[in-house]
Amino acid sequence: MKKIIFCVTNDLVTDQRMMRICSTLAEDGYEVELVGRLRKNSTTVVAKSSKQTRLKCWFDAGKLFYVEYNIRLFFYLIFRRFDILGAVDLDTILPVYLVSKLRFKPATFDAHEYFEEVPEVSDRAFVKKIWTIVGNWCVPGMKLCYTVGPALADIFTKKYKRPFHVIRNMPIQKDIASVQLPLIAQPYLLYQGALNEGRGLEPMIEAMNNLPEYRLIIAGAGYLKEELILAVKKYGLQKRVIFTGNLDPDQLDGFTAGAYVGLNLLENKGKSYYYSLANKFFDYVQFGIPVLTMDFPEYAALNKEYEVAVLIDNLRPETIIRQLQLLHSDLSLHTRLRMNCLKAKKQWIWEGEATRLKELYHMI
Repeated sequence: MKKIIFCVTNDLVTDQRMMRICSTLAEDGYEVELVGRLRKNSTTVVAKSSKQTRLKCWFDAGKLFYVEYNIRLFFYLIFRRFDILGAVDLDTILPVYLVSKLRFKPATFDAHEYFEEVPEVSDRAFVKKIWTIVGNWCVPGMKLCYTVGPALADIFTKKYKRPFHVIRNMPIQKDIASVQLPLIAQPYLLYQGALNEGRGLEPMIEAMNNLPEYRLIIAGAGYLKEELILAVKKYGLQKRVIFTGNLDPDQLDGFTAGAYVGLNLLENKGKSYYYSLANKFFDYVQFGIPVLTMDFPEYAALNKEYEVAVLIDNLRPETIIRQLQLLHSDLSLHTRLRMNCLKAKKQWIWEGEATRLKELYHMI
């Protein structure tokens, strides 16, 4: 049995893409291990068909964390049995590349985002240069490369002069009837994901001042959480904006299924966000929830296929307010989008992506 070790820098708990990938390949006959990190506030990882390992670090963020984690990951991998190593994003690719070459084994690269173009990196010239050098050195040496959407695949194929395949962030088909909904009487908006820079959370909270018809549920964690809590207090919205923290998949499914609108708001800050194709967009659709999202290329293309979303081209609070008020007052619009979600959910599912993923790994 071939063994694959995938490497990420998160704590595994909420990484739905990697859980789907690992489960799919485990079901296809591979022995699969997913390596991440153990944080002070990490919760227990739910048992899966693949093995999960978390490395403990002294540093939790910044340059020292990346240096420490890459060193720890290198020494963890060098003494393990494996047939294929998998790097997820540039922040794990260096130890994967080095160990794969030292052990004469193939390595794969899964680009979840345009790493050098995320806001935390793109605005810092020296940091961006370092990651660019790492990518230019390591990516061409990968046996297989894939990413989350066609636009990024085109960019990476040209940038690294090697083919990038597409494995989209589709969810596993859900049975809505079996999901337990939260007890929230008022219609609510749902944001799920990281509470980080550029996710549109600050203008969304400001917009809630003029959206008394809704509550806002923010499901996730990140370094901006304390700032966002202060913003909620500033506007006196403590009773209408709820932070749940990270939820386990079943809990998150319940909150998603009960939402009136799903939020996928991103600032146009770099190519990573502009060409993104987020898990949450497909998760909302899978539960029949209309989406308020950005008029970025990937989302616009999907919305032409099935009209499931209202697209906006900026994150001004007045723009957000206008479209959410429209979705509340125009029931025919909301119903049309919801019905289109129920059609799209039959097509936008992981089962199709899983077949392509297996085919790619059979080629190694």
